[in-house]
Amino acid sequence: MGDSGLESETPSGLVRSLGVFGVLFLTLSVATPVSSLFVIVPGMLSVAGTGAVWAMLLATIVCIATAYVYAELASNWPVAGGEYVMVARTLGPMSGFVMLGVNAFNNLLFPPVAGLGLSAVLAVIWPGLPQIPLALAIVIGATLVSLLQIRVNALITGAFLFVELIAAALVIWFGFGHAVRDATTFLSTPVMLRPGGTHLVPASAAAIGVATSIAIFALNGYGAAVYFAEEMQEAPRRIARAIFWAMTATILVEAVPILAILVGAPDLVMLFQSDDPFGQVVRHYGGAAAGDWLAIGVAVAIINAVIACILACARFFYGTARDRCWGRPIDQLLTAIHPRFASPWIATLIVGLAGAACCFVPLAQLLVLSGTGLIAIYAGIALAAIVGRLSGQTIDAPFRMPLYPLAPLVTLAALGYIVWLNWLDPGEGRTGLLMTGAQILLSAAYYRLVLRPRGNWEVHVPMASAR
Repeated sequence: MGDSGLESETPSGLVRSLGVFGVLFLTLSVATPVSSLFVIVPGMLSVAGTGAVWAMLLATIVCIATAYVYAELASNWPVAGGEYVMVARTLGPMSGFVMLGVNAFNNLLFPPVAGLGLSAVLAVIWPGLPQIPLALAIVIGATLVSLLQIRVNALITGAFLFVELIAAALVIWFGFGHAVRDATTFLSTPVMLRPGGTHLVPASAAAIGVATSIAIFALNGYGAAVYFAEEMQEAPRRIARAIFWAMTATILVEAVPILAILVGAPDLVMLFQSDDPFGQVVRHYGGAAAGDWLAIGVAVAIINAVIACILACARFFYGTARDRCWGRPIDQLLTAIHPRFASPWIATLIVGLAGAACCFVPLAQLLVLSGTGLIAIYAGIALAAIVGRLSGQTIDAPFRMPLYPLAPLVTLAALGYIVWLNWLDPGEGRTGLLMTGAQILLSAAYYRLVLRPRGNWEVHVPMASAR
């Protein structure tokens, strides 16, 4: 930037020690398909019933399109700052900082949201677990683990991920092992629970549309690979592979168990009415012990997601400080690299402390504050992909999406539909959109009033990340 007061010593930088599998383990832990399966997917079943199968198919198309967008942009700019770097390079500094601001809200709020939800998951085993102390313990413990060397964290999250997959395997085993209906009927004649009723009716297109928007949120997270790109060997050439593998694994881990419980549930009405449909099927066929093990697996998934999110968020803020967003003292702190663990240790501690403080905010308020930032993020990178091609900035990207501009256009069309659905919901949907709008306005105001007067703001792409 133009203001010399913002200049700081060049940080030593993150160490490239990860291969594709290391980044894959970390990315899948951020995407946390198992916890999404148990926390988000039940909403799909209650809304659309067996129409959730169509919803997953449609969401898969959108996610494939968005993965291609992520892959092209991440291969061109494999930088820890992630999406805001892509947007700033193509759409300009203000747009980039708006993306930065929206991401900051979403990244900081996930660990406390997940931690506060853990007591409900474990309630079937240990009723009465205190919500706030448990959340604090999880966030603080995850922060301490996140200080370690990134390869160690890749091994830890990989081990946790294995436990998560066992939980998903339990659902698949008991569902398909006790199949009582033909899966092809879910596509030919999908049914759902009649609103406010106790019997099944044909699933409507509107219900499947709402379930599709839920499914897109449930499958989100594969793009988090870019946050670890500066610690990946040969990132420009290999980052796309990690993104596609993470996307494929996420879809399979969520879609196959959904199909399993739909074919194996003894009573679809009870299944769609349940807050824990997967646990219901496992307990029905496997007994209380199997249900308890399932709950433990989900708890492990949530803890793993908190660790991985803090890792990604710390690197995100490391990138923002390297781009001199917050002023000299804070920027110098956030770019500090631990001499032994090669981690952005002060950024990690600050992210952890912010998460711990948010544990004292009611969960409902945190969910409102998080808004619908994913819509803005996906829209930003889709536009960045289009402008990057038009301007020639991504002409030499190691990975280039096929059938351009199909992928970004599919993403934008799906997002427009999701915005419309959310606006029709005067409660959570419209409130989330308004909150995201407030985040955009605050970020734009910070850029205009704080950053712009200091001089030209430009995002930093390390030489090692360039091709």
